[in-house]
Amino acid sequence: MIKPELRAASSAAVGDWGRYGTMLNRIDFTFPLQHDVDISAGASGASHQVGLLSLATALPPYVVGQEEAAAMAQLLFTDLFERSPSMASVFANTGIRKRHVARPVSWYLEPQGWPERTAVYVEEGSRLFVEAANKALDAAGCVANDVDIVVFISSTGIATPSLDAVVHRQMGFRPDIERVPVFGLGCAGGVSGLAIASRMAAARPGSTVLMVVSLELCSLAFRSDLLDKTNLISAALFGDGAAACVLRSGQAGIAMIDGAGEHLWPDTLGIMGWNMDPVGFGVLLAPDLPAFAATNLGPAVEGVLARIGLGTADIGRFICHPGGAKVVTAIERSLELNQGSLDHERTVLSDFGNMSAPTVLFVLARAVAEGLPKRTALLAMGPGFSASCVSLVRAT
Repeated sequence: MIKPELRAASSAAVGDWGRYGTMLNRIDFTFPLQHDVDISAGASGASHQVGLLSLATALPPYVVGQEEAAAMAQLLFTDLFERSPSMASVFANTGIRKRHVARPVSWYLEPQGWPERTAVYVEEGSRLFVEAANKALDAAGCVANDVDIVVFISSTGIATPSLDAVVHRQMGFRPDIERVPVFGLGCAGGVSGLAIASRMAAARPGSTVLMVVSLELCSLAFRSDLLDKTNLISAALFGDGAAACVLRSGQAGIAMIDGAGEHLWPDTLGIMGWNMDPVGFGVLLAPDLPAFAATNLGPAVEGVLARIGLGTADIGRFICHPGGAKVVTAIERSLELNQGSLDHERTVLSDFGNMSAPTVLFVLARAVAEGLPKRTALLAMGPGFSASCVSLVRAT
């Protein structure tokens, strides 16, 4: 049984976080899949590494150009722009050209409540689930009947039963499939979900794990009744999309997953998340997030890598969740990378916006197409506030 390694240590507060709390402690969860931990099954003691067999993405049909989104915002946020003229540059400074969304722009201009948002989440979410999952299974040479475990990651809608059950018959999953729906990981869900799925595959040698990581319809959180700065920034950044992959222990595929870990900064709950109210999700997003990342991310990643027996010098390429143009630049600074080196991240951000959890897997898909280096580290930050990291070794 793999158990997380839990460490707590004192650290100095960095920056003035006011109501977000002081960062007096850190808690790290690390799950080595190869280094220092025996995940073998049976009497042989042979280690079962987990292989990433395939990766696929899917997008909703409606495309919104950034100029169109900016024009819509000018109509809705007139009072805000008059009070804060500098906010007019938000859309131009995101590094985004276009995004895909679940509904036509006109839908977002009408009042929508929980029933309407949830109906779209179930309908379009189910469609994207099936498309991404089937593409990933086809690429891995599998069919739905082969899947033993499905890990479903989503934070932008609520449905019970969860969408993995909603699409069960349509997908053709077996009755004995194990379902693992996970809510609340936000932008870190792509990396954290991959870590969860890999640990499940390692614990069940020979099992096939389908991870739909993630399916996020961020546009459903747009609020025409909340015309504040946070909602404006969200309207400039977020898009919709889905990604899926297939994992199996003992089979190489694209790459082997040989370690994963997380770093949680306590007393930082106010940096990112949802405010829940009678109408829908309300975005919680601290404006100082890029500065926080620039100062704190590097040491956290070094700590995670050290606990799985690696250093930053071992990583040929960091593949990061591009939360926004300023966040990408902050990541480069914090990891001491050459400015501009996170080129795939900027391209994905430009073409699709910040889709939350699946975005990092869109970046990974581009890196795979170009050719992975010997070792890659996937990295994302999300609510908590936390950072998640997964180490990949290129299959030979």
